[in-house]
Amino acid sequence: MRLSRYFLPVLKETPAEAQIVSHRLMLRAGMIKQASAGIYSWLPLGYRVLTRIARIVNEEQQRAGHIPMLMPTLQSADLWKESGRYDAYGPEMLRIRDRQDRDMLYGPTNEELITDIFRSHVTSYKDLPLTLYHIQWKFRDEIRPRFGVMRGREFLMKDGYNFDVSKEAAMHAYNRHLVSYLRTYERMGLQAIPMRADSGPIGGDDTHEFLVLAETGESEVFYDSEITDLKFGDRAVDYDSEVECQAVLEEFTSRYARTDETHDEALFMEIPEERRRVARGIEVGQIFYFGTKYSDAMGATVQTADGQKVPVHMGSHGIGVSRLMGAIIEASHDDKGIIWPEGVTPFHCGIVNLRQGDAGTDAACEGLYKALQAKGLEPLYDDREERAGAKFATMDLIGLPWRITVGPRGLDKGVVELTCRRTGESEEMSAEAAAAKVAEIYAPHHGHADAMVEPMADRSFHTWL
Repeated sequence: MRLSRYFLPVLKETPAEAQIVSHRLMLRAGMIKQASAGIYSWLPLGYRVLTRIARIVNEEQQRAGHIPMLMPTLQSADLWKESGRYDAYGPEMLRIRDRQDRDMLYGPTNEELITDIFRSHVTSYKDLPLTLYHIQWKFRDEIRPRFGVMRGREFLMKDGYNFDVSKEAAMHAYNRHLVSYLRTYERMGLQAIPMRADSGPIGGDDTHEFLVLAETGESEVFYDSEITDLKFGDRAVDYDSEVECQAVLEEFTSRYARTDETHDEALFMEIPEERRRVARGIEVGQIFYFGTKYSDAMGATVQTADGQKVPVHMGSHGIGVSRLMGAIIEASHDDKGIIWPEGVTPFHCGIVNLRQGDAGTDAACEGLYKALQAKGLEPLYDDREERAGAKFATMDLIGLPWRITVGPRGLDKGVVELTCRRTGESEEMSAEAAAAKVAEIYAPHHGHADAMVEPMADRSFHTWL
């Protein structure tokens, strides 16, 4: 991508309606534009990050053995009336009537729809366990949408649903999801702490939320500081092993960590005082086991080996894909702009030409651009007729992790300058060495998927990414 041909409507001033850092920076960096309250258009730079986040989610879901599909945004109210949730869900649900006077709704979640799919096609215990998921746009009519994509009305979400023949098998699915979520968040440069939470309108007793610590978080959280020392890393886990998945769950949930809805002051006070922490957190995902709540209500059963029909045990598991972008920015920024982790950056490297139109610097930048592409990377080349300060400010604002600066003085010495956005440290080296080093930095972020990755769902067309 060449910046002279790209659509990047950066803003010099912060819009008055932006209250938190992520909202301010997403607007200033030309990533989103508000269409109406709590609803945003995703401009090219923001859309690139959104697709990278969705791709990581897809890769880790499929690594865990979960099967991608796609359900519609609009659902029939009949299924929700059957489950008993249509009237109970509340005003957050957008209810619609079509031209045939049928009650419809814009899906806030998909338990009913997936249960209907399951009961229509699965009848035997031999087809279990089964976990289906999709990444799709949701709508919840928040009374006060605010904080940009952090609390919008329309949002992109991964929601998955497991079907199992027993509670024990369903709890293994629960643990499997917890492991896959830990991997997912760490690949995005985040530490998301699993915390005992409230199930809300989804239902069920077993549930954990994943929260990223941030001053602007909407939830008050209470935790043992030891939990922040835990890292999942790149360890190999057999997702079919109940023992291995249970061990990870115990490792990451045995210390006290709860949201304000489930906080137990007496248990909290048992933690040594120096390890007690009270902070704020951003919810970026949640896992639930709710047993036979929906299968009982909607007749989703399987026949067991002895010929009995039993309701399946279910759970649902969500990741806020669009909300994650805001959480990443809240956790990774400075006073100049965003600092993208390598796993989700919209472009792997920025190239800044300090003297556009000079034959030598133009040729060197073109060579770098092609060399990075040849290594499988996607650079953003700032080839505009702009002064150097403006180019640096743009690169700092949009937050690419690495920048290569090319100028005539450096080229006279046979070097370019490679700068790390996070530390601000720069190093002079040949253009070939700079391209090789950037490729080396990104090597751990390639090749994660064990299977072909399915696309995320676009609003209007299904764009295969």
